[in-house]
Amino acid sequence: MDTMTSSRRNAGGVSVRRTESHDVPDIISLFSTGTEGVFGRVNVMFLLEKSNLALTLCNEKNEVIAHAAFLDYPNWNITDQADWEPFLRKNYTNHKCTPLNTLFMHLFVAKEEYAAGCSRETVRRAFILLPELQFILLFIPAEENLEPGMRGVFAVMPPAPASAVGIKFTLLVCPRHRCHPRLHVRQARLEDYDDLMPIWTHQSKTLKKTFGEYLLVDLMEHQDEENKAAVCEVDGTAVGFMSLCSQVNVSLFQECFDLGPFHGLCKQHAEDVLQVPRKPSVQEGEDESNQTSQKPEPVSCGDLECVPGQDAAVQEDVAMTVSPTELPLDDGSTTDSKASETCPFENKEEGDFRPLYRGAPNAFCIRLLCIDEAYETRSLDFLHYAFEVFPDRDFCVILVPHHVPEFPLLRSFARAVPFCTCRLGRELYVLHRAGLLTSFNVRKATTNDLPGVKTLVETLSLSDRIWNDSRIFTEARRDPDGMPVQAFVAEVLDQIVGVSVIRDEMDIEYVRSHYNIEDFIHFNCYQQEEHGHLCHFVLNPVFHRYTKHFLKEILRLAHKSALYYPVYPRYVEGKFQSPCAHSLTSALHYMAPVRPRRQIVYPLRELGVNAPSERLCKDQLSYSLNLTNRKLVLESKVSINTRIVVIGASDVGISFLETLIFWPRLKFNNLTLISVHGLPGKDPPGSKHRRFLIHSHCFNDEDYAQMSLCSWVNVVVGKMTGINRAAKYVVVSEEKKVPYDYLVLCTGQTYQALAPTGADIKLPTDSKVMSEWPQRYTGKIPSNHFTLNDEQDCLQAARWLEENLVMSRGNVIVYGNTIDIYTTVETLLSLGIAGSRIHLVQPPLSSDVTCVNNAEVEGAVRGALAQAGVAVHGDSVLAQWGEGSDPELITWAAFTTATNPLKLQCSAFFSFAYKAVDYETFKAVNDACLVFDGRLVIDAKFCTNDVSIRAAGPLTKFSRRYCRDEWTHSNFSSKEVGFELAASMLSLFDPALQPHSEPPEGPDRLIPMYKGCKVKGGVLPGGYNYLHISKPAIPIRLDVELAQCDHGTEIITGEAGHGNYFRMHFSKYNMVDSITCFSKEPIPVSNYLCLYGQHERLLNDLYYRWRNGQITDLYSYFREPWSMAIYHDRFIDLQKELRQILISEQVPGQPPTAEHSPGPPALLEPILRFLRRHRAHLPMYAPTDTYGPLRTQPAAGTEGPKPGRAGHGASAVLVWGAATPPRNTP
Repeated sequence: MDTMTSSRRNAGGVSVRRTESHDVPDIISLFSTGTEGVFGRVNVMFLLEKSNLALTLCNEKNEVIAHAAFLDYPNWNITDQADWEPFLRKNYTNHKCTPLNTLFMHLFVAKEEYAAGCSRETVRRAFILLPELQFILLFIPAEENLEPGMRGVFAVMPPAPASAVGIKFTLLVCPRHRCHPRLHVRQARLEDYDDLMPIWTHQSKTLKKTFGEYLLVDLMEHQDEENKAAVCEVDGTAVGFMSLCSQVNVSLFQECFDLGPFHGLCKQHAEDVLQVPRKPSVQEGEDESNQTSQKPEPVSCGDLECVPGQDAAVQEDVAMTVSPTELPLDDGSTTDSKASETCPFENKEEGDFRPLYRGAPNAFCIRLLCIDEAYETRSLDFLHYAFEVFPDRDFCVILVPHHVPEFPLLRSFARAVPFCTCRLGRELYVLHRAGLLTSFNVRKATTNDLPGVKTLVETLSLSDRIWNDSRIFTEARRDPDGMPVQAFVAEVLDQIVGVSVIRDEMDIEYVRSHYNIEDFIHFNCYQQEEHGHLCHFVLNPVFHRYTKHFLKEILRLAHKSALYYPVYPRYVEGKFQSPCAHSLTSALHYMAPVRPRRQIVYPLRELGVNAPSERLCKDQLSYSLNLTNRKLVLESKVSINTRIVVIGASDVGISFLETLIFWPRLKFNNLTLISVHGLPGKDPPGSKHRRFLIHSHCFNDEDYAQMSLCSWVNVVVGKMTGINRAAKYVVVSEEKKVPYDYLVLCTGQTYQALAPTGADIKLPTDSKVMSEWPQRYTGKIPSNHFTLNDEQDCLQAARWLEENLVMSRGNVIVYGNTIDIYTTVETLLSLGIAGSRIHLVQPPLSSDVTCVNNAEVEGAVRGALAQAGVAVHGDSVLAQWGEGSDPELITWAAFTTATNPLKLQCSAFFSFAYKAVDYETFKAVNDACLVFDGRLVIDAKFCTNDVSIRAAGPLTKFSRRYCRDEWTHSNFSSKEVGFELAASMLSLFDPALQPHSEPPEGPDRLIPMYKGCKVKGGVLPGGYNYLHISKPAIPIRLDVELAQCDHGTEIITGEAGHGNYFRMHFSKYNMVDSITCFSKEPIPVSNYLCLYGQHERLLNDLYYRWRNGQITDLYSYFREPWSMAIYHDRFIDLQKELRQILISEQVPGQPPTAEHSPGPPALLEPILRFLRRHRAHLPMYAPTDTYGPLRTQPAAGTEGPKPGRAGHGASAVLVWGAATPPRNTP
């Protein structure tokens, strides 16, 4: 916080931050009588949405005392925003303003006594935040004068003699050197020691952590041809020091990082081997995009931010000379997603290919940087001098530890992509000397640019498509469907170094309704044509640092305010030819990933003409959406290079990664997932083999597509077989080592192959056998023995069955007593296997709680099994299995029971009887000396006995010191546990999050109790759709639960045998805590999840209607129009707002009686505002302007909802009245 003195000589602290929307009222209050005269009429909210940079100054009381807004085009609408550069060149001479180095002030307001100091501070901070910024311009009417406080900041720029603009407007300019000048850099001398020593001493700990141990005097004294030292000075005083060295271990960097975009940091050589020799396996005439898609994927698992370009053969700029350098890149470097799901342990010939560079080293390194914090953002000034002292080197590199925060100099460098197995312990940043050129110009493409564009993109997978789209723009300005297309090129010294193609986003209503874009934009401030769709973006990696400027210029020249970029899932068939597939973009990491919105499952038949429009409800291919806009394009996220390795693609692990990826202020560069089958969701949705296992409904196929984890997460396919805590690496498949800074274990529990007891089948099951049962099978697992744990296991089992069993006559044995046995039997029946060939064998229950825990539902399931001819055998313990002529196949299985033995012929054996921690996981954890007590032991904050290793999910149990052994993460929602795990770690990385204060001794002994519901659903025998939603709890038999005095109330409609069973259970506080559905019709799961935790009064007075016999079918009841608002994803915000109103209106010290309840307008206003705002999603409501029952519009030909009782309090917020006539149009 800086100190500022007002005109009244009052000194106080002042802080500067980015402006937020909640500052608007305070900013408006700062307007003075002269504000409109100088800046014109200003809509502050609109201006904030369009500002490239908006700054707010606050005092020590966090009160807003000043605000400034800067845009990349002139104020007062003097000229078109895309044409201001030629306009300025024509009307004003002797200036060096370009779009790269210039912003325009559109508003400045401040408290009168602080105006002078605040005006200086805002422009100074603008120059600090934007190193490329050199000029701030301001147009004011000629008859107006600046307020006294601003006169010392700006100077008048004289117009050209023949300019007519100067008559109407005065152009004011504030150059950088007035506020934050460029530093003078020279060779270091021993005389600088005294100036630098205070800075060195103050930063000694940080310098040692970042660069290692050095003596300042040694670095100054020992300078030669290979070692150089430089200082930057202000007014003759040294304020910064940099040590340079030309001795770079290039071969080590090539082993640890993907340096393809930088030609291996070597000079070009005729014998360089840059690509795997092509095999003549591609047929003639095959589409080129197919050929490129089949190239071997690289082992690199980093975020490949750089897209290959052409030879960077730029010759010279005003300030420096650039030697010709070629940057040929292999196809692997074209991928911008963080990690292709590659297995680095297979396909040694192709998958592990590394380019071979035989040229001389072409890089020097920054060994140490020490600079006064006040001038830290000018560190870039060192680099012009650095390249001058090493004229034969084209690259500058710097190594920093993973845990060191990204300092300002690194933002001008490109981060080299580390290989997954890199154990260097450092991040490598690279800058080419051409990256310092300032003649980076963006303009619309012309026909003459096509050859340059073709050269630029020729190494890309979608080179033909990018070039064709660019050609379409230059020739027709529209694509074949008539959609307007715009193409832009970036050039340096007349050479094409970047290209981008965009079109109008014509589906913006669908985007708005399916993605949370309003987390980033105020939608009502945008016109339809201001939304753009980014189709292609390619930029030579040499100019990586100008990516944001390229995006900013695209927005300005195209008259857009927001750009959207979709990433489609990999299962899209022929995605390289699909019209919805775009080229991968190197701009992805400068855009914000947008969270998808939960969608209402509309009962279209019941709603009729009152259903939402088709453009909102249409089925469309799901994709991940990324966004940038004017106010985000110059705002940098905090880059986190800490290596976080997640073991297991369980629901907990996926939820953990999802939380980190969508965290708004942070960008995690080193997220790695180690999983046996990689990321889930790779197969097309609706695949039948997915029905083998019960579904947790934490994530579905659409969720995986909308997250696009492969764009942000490194994926290593394999199994963890070891942990080296001392060296901090994980051993994968007993072969490769993946280093970590934080290790997160989320493997969960899996079904294990069950070992036969070996008992004599002629004898009944005895207690000795049961005391040793179950045991893991340690031999080679037969090929027809299946333990299904994920969708890949299910896919392999389905393929095996289709190839070997469906058309044969052998039996299938399904063994176990979890609910997965029922879903597996139903899947086997759906595959065409006759029920008479399926034997469902159940071992003795380990507790008295069955997997369904509902007698009526279980009865219906058993009836369906009997009808299908499936034989059910109870209380059977696997004793033996036999092998026939093929030793790898089980041909028969025998079981002991309490009475007669059971022996069955077997062609396929599905085992669901033994679920435990995987043996390899246990061995790795145990050998690493992590505390294991049946499960991995953790505390309430997910920590193991190693501070660098966290764990969560069914793999874990709480430490015995909590005395709560019956509670584990298995009792809670895995999605919520994953979120809480991520939240517990975010305070380590997010500077805006304060770590939680240490709890007192008492609460520390309490385990966390999460509130989210647990869900399981699937298709059971008979084709019944099953869904069970329940609160976190220790399992208890349903009849025992209902016998308790405070069990609450249950409402049941329908019968399980008829396929219309619906059970809701309410707690003693009348809150929904359990839902069970058993139906022949598809179940709208996402809708019913919204009912959990709601009060019965909110559900349209459910008790009252049920007791009066008005409800006979809960399925149809929750399809009625009144319920749609409850399913809306913003409804929870309305509930919170109404609750705050109720609390604020309550009289302190008195109970909330009817006399003290808030008046009707207090509650009506937010409800009507909610309905108006979400009218597109909720057209079935007809909000009124007078207080009374809100009404819903009934579907044509149906009765409206029956009137209910109006109550008091939050639970009576939505009360539905008599029906209104249907509308004529939807």
